[in-house]
Amino acid sequence: MTERALPATPAHHKVLLVEDHRELAETVGAYLEASGYLVDYAADGLTGLHLAVTESFDALVLDIMLPGVDGLTLCRRLRQDAELSTPIIMLTARDELDDKLTGFDVGADDYLVKPFAMPELAARLDALIRRSKGEVSRHRYQVADLSMNTDTLEVVRGGQPLRLSRTQFAILRILMREAPNLVARSALEQELWGDDVPDSDTLRSHVYALRQIVDKPFDQPLIETVPGRGFRLCP
Repeated sequence: MTERALPATPAHHKVLLVEDHRELAETVGAYLEASGYLVDYAADGLTGLHLAVTESFDALVLDIMLPGVDGLTLCRRLRQDAELSTPIIMLTARDELDDKLTGFDVGADDYLVKPFAMPELAARLDALIRRSKGEVSRHRYQVADLSMNTDTLEVVRGGQPLRLSRTQFAILRILMREAPNLVARSALEQELWGDDVPDSDTLRSHVYALRQIVDKPFDQPLIETVPGRGFRLCP
């Protein structure tokens, strides 16, 4: 397996796996992809560092014992030098308390000792990603003073209920789910309409109308357009 060779399937969350054990990397990657993740792969710390700082991920899974740059050093450099806030889970065969404390001290958010159960890794990733994105539960999102309940379809900003159309609600849900990451225009259109995408002005019109409700009555705008690329929520 060459680096980043794990097969990709359409996924919701993107994870970087940095693991030098080929067989374990293939097993973890295959399981996570079957669970709905998109997985990028690096076999050493230096490659992992490059990918982590040049691309956008929802979470990182780092082995401690890596060639070149070890996982602890990699985690420290990502937190201190790159100022990266992406959730990090450390994987290691070490189970001593001091080793775990060192991992947390350099910036890890969670810690799994090998051998571990794949469902536990997926569950911990899901919890960390939801927490980092401001998703209070599987049915609620929070970005700054804007909240959404996908069960009741309630959207509130600054204590004020907002009335949205079905399409406006769907657009805002995607932006809140991915915040603060950029959502490409094409990805937004694909999720909203599949292969039956309407004319090029339709999405722009919906976003404009959404801004009139979500941003215009308030002092701080949240919806940002990145020309030629897409949209994002910036708390």
